[in-house]
Amino acid sequence: MSVLEHKIKESHSGSAHSVVVFLHGYGANGEDLLGLAEPMAEHMPDTVFYAPDAPEQCIGNPMGFQWFPIPWIDGSSEEEARAGMERASAELNAYLDDILVDLDLEPENMAIVGFSQGTMMALHVAPRREDAVSGVVGFSGRLLEPEMLSDELRVRMPVFLAHGDQDDVVPPQSLPAAVQALETAGFEKVYAHVMEGTAHGIDPDGLSMALAFLREQLGYE
Repeated sequence: MSVLEHKIKESHSGSAHSVVVFLHGYGANGEDLLGLAEPMAEHMPDTVFYAPDAPEQCIGNPMGFQWFPIPWIDGSSEEEARAGMERASAELNAYLDDILVDLDLEPENMAIVGFSQGTMMALHVAPRREDAVSGVVGFSGRLLEPEMLSDELRVRMPVFLAHGDQDDVVPPQSLPAAVQALETAGFEKVYAHVMEGTAHGIDPDGLSMALAFLREQLGYE
């Protein structure tokens, strides 16, 4: 049973035929990404949106949360970062399972959308789950431990990644690196978009393309 706190935006129609789970970045909280549900919801009327807080108070920003420590930001060790990621992965897996049970949905009715550290979590956890979700959207993040992916993955799903070419937090080179690693691991549907002139954030074009991807994966098209 997961203990993650979360915010929810109910579907426009009042029915829950699918669900999108937002995973926020380092130092933020679930509400930070839930705002994305507003422009998406009218185009996905039967979709519920969930936005959990990461399980730990953020070392670098005590007002926010973190999925795991980041050594070059908060001075933690690599061992602490790895242990934190493993704990967060277990928490997130339990949380996703709980949502599916609560909404009486199958994994193919769920999509995961991450930003920054949330993207890292999405790309780490989703391929290692027992059943594939419908798709993963990752903004401004990177694929952790790409060398481990082929050996540890259990499922593959379509992935859409977007990254700003002016990102000074997570290097833009993380985008092609993630695409290459996913394709090497046998992912057949990997889509990438460079958000031109964009720093560490999400631009309208990236959001629009992510929405089109989600609509297709969740059966609206």
